[in-house]
Amino acid sequence: MKLNRHGILAGVMLTATLALAACGTDNNTNPGAGSSSATAGASGCATGKLTAQGSTAQKNAVEQWVKDFQVTCSGATVDYQGTGSGAGIQAFIGGTADFAGSDSAMKDPEEQPKADARCATGKAIHLPMVIGPIAVVTNVAGATDLQFSPATLAGIFGNKITTWNAPEIKADNPSANLPATKILAVHRNDSSGTTDNFTKYLSKTAADVWTYSSNKEWKAPGGQGEKGSDGVSAAVKKSAGSIGYVEWSFAKANALNIAKVKNSAGEYTALSTDSAGKTIASAAVAGSGNDLKLTVDYNTMAAGAYPIVLVTYEIVCEKGTPADKLALLKAFLGYAAGDGQAKLTELGYAPLPTEVQAKVATAVKALS
Repeated sequence: MKLNRHGILAGVMLTATLALAACGTDNNTNPGAGSSSATAGASGCATGKLTAQGSTAQKNAVEQWVKDFQVTCSGATVDYQGTGSGAGIQAFIGGTADFAGSDSAMKDPEEQPKADARCATGKAIHLPMVIGPIAVVTNVAGATDLQFSPATLAGIFGNKITTWNAPEIKADNPSANLPATKILAVHRNDSSGTTDNFTKYLSKTAADVWTYSSNKEWKAPGGQGEKGSDGVSAAVKKSAGSIGYVEWSFAKANALNIAKVKNSAGEYTALSTDSAGKTIASAAVAGSGNDLKLTVDYNTMAAGAYPIVLVTYEIVCEKGTPADKLALLKAFLGYAAGDGQAKLTELGYAPLPTEVQAKVATAVKALS
C-alpha cells in the first residue's frame, strides 16, 4: 500500500522529560500522578503514570501531544526520556519502560523475540506515529550550498573521502569553492534509529561504496561520535570542516547548512515539505495485523523526491500490558494517533497518511 504525501515544517528543541496531564483543565497539576491504577475517564482520558524512553527524533512530537492533551485532561503523568532508540528498546525489553520510541523496527533475532517474551501473553508491535526526513548538515567555510550523490556520502562517512576538495565532491559541486581541509564526519555514538535509517539509505543507494552493514550502532571507521542528534548538531555547528546527519528539526533549530541530496531520478534535491513528501508517498506497510512496520523506498524514482526519511514508532505489547497501565496507554497513544497528528507539520514532521492513521487507531483500541 503506497502512502499519501504530507508536508513537513521546521521544528524546535525539546526537553528530555515530559509531564502529561490527562482529562479536565489546562492547569499543570496532576492529581492522579503516582496513582497505582489507571482508570478510564471521559473522552478517552485516564489516571495513572507511564514511563517511556527511546527515540530522540520524536521528542518534539511527544511534547506537543502532551501540551495539547493536558488542555482538556488531568490526572496522569507520562515521563518520556530521549535516550536513543536502542536504549528505549532495551528498557522496554527489561520492563522499565511501558512503551519505547524507536526510529527503526526491532531486529530479529536480536530484539523482537525478547520484546515478545516481555509481553508474555502477546507480541510486541510497532505503531508508526510520525514520519520525518534526515538532513545532511555541513560546516564548510565558503561553501554553504553543497550537494552530494549517495556514493559521495558513502565515501565521506566511510572514511574513504577525507578532504573537502576531493574529486568526488568536486564532481558533485563543480561551482563550489572547496577548501583542501580535512573532513570531520560526525556520527551518533549511541544506539540510534537515525543511524540505522541513514546507513540503510547508504547501503540501498551506494552498496558498492558503503561496505558496512546498516545498524543502530555506527560501524564505519573514522569520524567523530556524539550522543544524540543534539550532540551531532552541536558538534557540526562548532567544528569547521564538519558534516553530519540529524533530523530536520535539529538542523533547523541550530541554523545548520542543509545539503541537497541526489535521488535515484538523478536530481540533486533540496529538503523541503514537498520533496520529503514525495518519498513518503512510496512507503508501504510491511508488517502484518496490528504490527504496522513501514518500508521506505530510498531508491524512489519520483521526480523531485528527497530520499532520506525515517519513520518513528511506539513499541508496545499487543496484549499483556499491566491493568494499571493499560487505560492510560490507550488514551495517550489514541490521542497521538488521532487529534495529535494535526500539529506535526508545524514541528518538522509529516503526519501519518490517512489510511495508516486509521490502522494505528484500530491497533491502539485493540491493545489489551
